Amino acid sequence: MRDVAALAGVSLKTVSRVVNNEAGVSTDVRTRVERAIGQLGYQHNLAASTLRRSDGRSNTVGVLLQDVSNSFSAGMLRALEDAARERDVAILASSLDEEPDREHSLVGSLIRRRVDGLVMMPTTQRQDYLADELRSGLPVVFVDRGPKGVDADSVVVDNRAGALLATTHMLEHGHRRIAYLGDLNRISTAAARRAGYRQAHKDAGVPLDPALEVGDLRGDTDAREAMDRLLDLDDPPTAVFAARNSLAIGAVQSLRARGLAHRVALVGFDDFPLADLLDPPLTVVRQDVRRIGTEVARLLFARIDGDDAPPRHVVIEPVLVVRGSGEIAP
Repeated sequence: MRDVAALAGVSLKTVSRVVNNEAGVSTDVRTRVERAIGQLGYQHNLAASTLRRSDGRSNTVGVLLQDVSNSFSAGMLRALEDAARERDVAILASSLDEEPDREHSLVGSLIRRRVDGLVMMPTTQRQDYLADELRSGLPVVFVDRGPKGVDADSVVVDNRAGALLATTHMLEHGHRRIAYLGDLNRISTAAARRAGYRQAHKDAGVPLDPALEVGDLRGDTDAREAMDRLLDLDDPPTAVFAARNSLAIGAVQSLRARGLAHRVALVGFDDFPLADLLDPPLTVVRQDVRRIGTEVARLLFARIDGDDAPPRHVVIEPVLVVRGSGEIAP
């Protein structure tokens, strides 16, 4: 900065005002400083600036999602990035992979880096280990899954209602043997979706067959194998509710391999790219990922800016997108 100031013929404070985009610098002086910055290849050291700033902000936020390669997490991350970019805030993102130890480790790492806030899709059963950080003022917004053990902002989808919507849709098309493919049973979203699946049967007066419920599936390979086993039953299902996008992919793979894609109905939870180009196109319960990400960013940056209102809990309703696979008659 001293080199830039000498070349531009200004004070060190003036250079600081220019690189921090502060007011009080004339256009002519700003141009001279920017020209000197370009000639010298100067790069603003944000880490050093953070140490000098009275508010201690690092202009970074941590985002911990289930799997950033998943279309839901990727869409969420993009919405957060767009909001952060407007504020010149960098995002440090990582995948939790449903591993509680990984969550503890990554949260600790981000806190030590003094991020200005956290967005979390928690995998731990309770998050009261964050109580001290929340009391000290660290903004934390929970997404997809509400917090347990602490009270903090959250943005979630009504998972039970979405599963109820999907299962009822197939029941109304005449199905009485509807299989359930679900994520880890300990995950709150998976439990809510399973509850919605069961509630739909209860509301319709259709008895549940425990043999048709398969949980603790971690991805498309698990789902395909589970679907194969279901189809080998003496009385196989005529329809399937896949309670996660990767599980729907596995179910599609199994049905196509057996030539049953047009004979067994399928509804997935979560949309994903090219789902509408499958044969038949996949009917899904869609979460508005863009809206979810926008709501999370709004809550997070409001807290960073000083909002100290009581925690807000936003619940977004999913919608059923009818495309063809969920409307196949039994």
